[in-house]
Amino acid sequence: MKVLVTGAAGFIGGYVVQEFLKHGWEVVGLDNFSKYGPTRLSFEDHERFQLVSGDAKNVGLLGEILDDCDHFMAGAAMIGGIAYFHTLAFDLLAENERITASAFEAAIKAFQKGKLRKITVLSSSMVFENATVFPTAEGLQRTSPPPSSTYGFQKLATEYFAQGAYEQYKLPYTIVRPFNCAGIGERRALGDKQIFSGNVQLAMSHVIPDLVQKVLKGQDPLHLLGSGGQVRHYTYGGDLARGIRTCVEHPATLNEDFNISTVTATTVLELAEMIWKKVHRGAKPFAYVCDDPFSYDVQVRSPDVRKAENLLGFTATTTLSDILDEVIPWIREQIDLGTI
Repeated sequence: MKVLVTGAAGFIGGYVVQEFLKHGWEVVGLDNFSKYGPTRLSFEDHERFQLVSGDAKNVGLLGEILDDCDHFMAGAAMIGGIAYFHTLAFDLLAENERITASAFEAAIKAFQKGKLRKITVLSSSMVFENATVFPTAEGLQRTSPPPSSTYGFQKLATEYFAQGAYEQYKLPYTIVRPFNCAGIGERRALGDKQIFSGNVQLAMSHVIPDLVQKVLKGQDPLHLLGSGGQVRHYTYGGDLARGIRTCVEHPATLNEDFNISTVTATTVLELAEMIWKKVHRGAKPFAYVCDDPFSYDVQVRSPDVRKAENLLGFTATTTLSDILDEVIPWIREQIDLGTI
């Protein structure tokens, strides 16, 4: 089996490519390296991996690759943390819409030729940005108030692209919604602006790398964006990748959508204290202050994961403590290298 993964050099994409290779797939990875710049990938020399440097909006290029692929994992997108949503509100909407349209145009043509079996679309937990029912099950993205952020709204539109391509062209699909990917590999993007939290410049990324670098750099008290009561489900990148591969392979995923996440809910304050204790090991009492949050600081994102458990047998098994044991040393190294 052969799969095209767009966004292969990205944070989630790197985990996904490694997961497919581990399970015997041939993988073509497409990326234009626009976020981090040219990057050496750990799996670049794997005998079953082919790297294509190119634009995910190039329908012709996508079509050429898909002529020889059974599956298409459409993961390319502009993506970042809360500050990223706020700073690049228009660009996120416009560019991701172009990427999505191109992916589906190429997939429809490839499916009509008879080789491509299915497109698997990477959506986002942000489609539930304004949900009021928790845990939030698949289907509630259609009845909840629409997302306020342009990123969340576009990800919801991506799901409608899947609906439209199926209704008009019978293109089979699966929609995957990751929740709060956590792991190694996320660095400062090329276009990041200086945004400070207390005395530490943020990576404009996500809460775990930002909190870890602030603690490692000695910030005391630790600055939290918002109250610290925000609820998230921090899911290990390796678990997400396993869930995504399962969604590509499993027959029960055909024309269905799945929340892929750990079942464990954690507040930002609980996360911050856990990081503090792992870094300082009792040498300093935990102290924090709350700063004004960015816009779109969703208070609760908490998925119902029973559909993936019941239909696919998928559960995310890596604990937050184990995630941090991997992430903290990596971020310490990246701080020394100046990449974050």
